Amino acid sequence: MSTASPSLELRPTPQVPGLPLLGSVLGMAKDPAQFFVDNYRKYGPVFRVNVLGNQYCVIAGVEAANFLGTREGKESLRSKEFWEGLVAEYGATRMLTGEDGESHKQLRDIMRSGYSRESIKGRYNELVAITDGALKRDWPVGTSVNVLPAMQYLVVDQLGTILTGAAPLEYVKDIRTTILHILNVLVTRQRPKILLKNPQYKKAKSRVFELGQKMIEQAKARSKTIKEEDRNLIDDIYHAHLTQPDVMPASDLIVTLTGPYVAGLDTVANTTAAITYTVLKNPDVKARVLKEVDELFAAGTVDEEGLLKKLPSLNGAIMETMRLYPIAVAQMRTATKDFVFEGHQIRAGEMIYIATSVPHFMEEYWPNVKKFDIDRYAKPRAEHMQPGVYSPYGRGPHTCLGKSLAEVQIALSMARLFHKLELELDPPNYELKTKTAPTPGPATTFKVKVKGYRN
Repeated sequence: MSTASPSLELRPTPQVPGLPLLGSVLGMAKDPAQFFVDNYRKYGPVFRVNVLGNQYCVIAGVEAANFLGTREGKESLRSKEFWEGLVAEYGATRMLTGEDGESHKQLRDIMRSGYSRESIKGRYNELVAITDGALKRDWPVGTSVNVLPAMQYLVVDQLGTILTGAAPLEYVKDIRTTILHILNVLVTRQRPKILLKNPQYKKAKSRVFELGQKMIEQAKARSKTIKEEDRNLIDDIYHAHLTQPDVMPASDLIVTLTGPYVAGLDTVANTTAAITYTVLKNPDVKARVLKEVDELFAAGTVDEEGLLKKLPSLNGAIMETMRLYPIAVAQMRTATKDFVFEGHQIRAGEMIYIATSVPHFMEEYWPNVKKFDIDRYAKPRAEHMQPGVYSPYGRGPHTCLGKSLAEVQIALSMARLFHKLELELDPPNYELKTKTAPTPGPATTFKVKVKGYRN
């Protein structure tokens, strides 16, 4: 329980010991999810860490996850400080992830429709066709495929075609390099600022700006003829620029228009790569998934009605993968005011990690917690419905805006992948290695062998 009342007896907040200068950066870099779990077990829901000389307060567990959804949580925390470096790097004034309160609501309202599941209604089969093209291009039979880069190209192919009518595949490496540097240096602050002077980064950043300018020109041209009911996310953003320039000024267009690529390239690609591993690693799960996806595509086209209900095993595999390999390990905030959380004083201006993924790894909520069990999510078990225990898309006001769209995109992509291709881990006994920078996910060295076409 949290309260701002000064009358409660306060507890001393423990400091996690670390190395000189480095602090806890090595432990966090190795496995951030496990780092937060271990320290939650040892110190409780509130503790402090040093990362490269910067002090952070950590609030963790179901206590923290539930706190984010409360009125006090919304009033006590803000996002600005963690994202202002990225905003400045783009020469912008603000972006969705770095805003709170009314400003955040304004931007969210502009983009809500474009990021919704309804935005691709009637286009599921188009999404399948895009996926087929990507599989043919990047997953040739008889080869060993690096899964994460292949998934990144697939994500950009899908988002580009659906959002703008063209997939900017020639910019994938530039987007990837720009994300890596900006998130590591300016957002998570795991790397020194000198890296922003790297010529490779400077070239990649200029290319992303070039992509942004092209998107502006495309949106400008479309704005003259597009009907309101036919507008996509890019059209909505540009329309807001024309009608509400104070809310969406020209300076913010590039960071906002390229935002879907920046968000999807890392998150959706990491997740789909991890699902590829977990399904192939578990033969019983694979058999159930193959049966489902083959039935889904038996008619040749996808019936959009109740898609996820037709794929209970695959959906269970997706949810279980997101439990065990979370993208949103912790959310980063700053305290807007003095407040007390679980008996610990937190001061205005303190930088905070909110470790909402900690309950994902706790036996108290997930029996046999390390087991890959895709039936946890079906009734009557529904283990994920316990308050605060499952946060794959974050928590609170900044819960992923594209959640419903991502659910369809991930499910259809994985269904088509397993339906079309006969895949095998390479080597067959491979144990997944992961990366943590800029966000957690499978290592780029993770490979599968494409043995042939199933369908």
